[in-house]
Amino acid sequence: MKHIVPTALLLVALLHALPLAGVLGAARLSMLYGIDVQEPNLALLLRHRAVLFGLLAALLATAALRPALHGAGLVAGLVSVGAFLLLALLEGPLNAALVTVVRLDIVALILLIAAGLAHLLTQPSP
Repeated sequence: MKHIVPTALLLVALLHALPLAGVLGAARLSMLYGIDVQEPNLALLLRHRAVLFGLLAALLATAALRPALHGAGLVAGLVSVGAFLLLALLEGPLNAALVTVVRLDIVALILLIAAGLAHLLTQPSP
């Protein structure tokens, strides 16, 4: 039971690190998301988004290794994954690349919910 939270956080950190490749430019962003990213302002915003995903991945990985940060890591992961899934649901039809992202985020959500329950069940009674 003690390995559920760190394992889930590490796996979700790995998933959140994947978009970091988008920092390399528009071609990589196009491969990641299946969209044309020729407009320089859009490329800049998406590259910055990739950096933020890298930061979130680092937070999740650090939280996995430090039990005192498990709760914060779980909340950060749940907010990130939950927000994207909600936005994807509201947006409507998605391209194939984004459907893959949705599927991976559903897996991440399941991992985070299981880890969150394990975290709550292993907390000492007040």
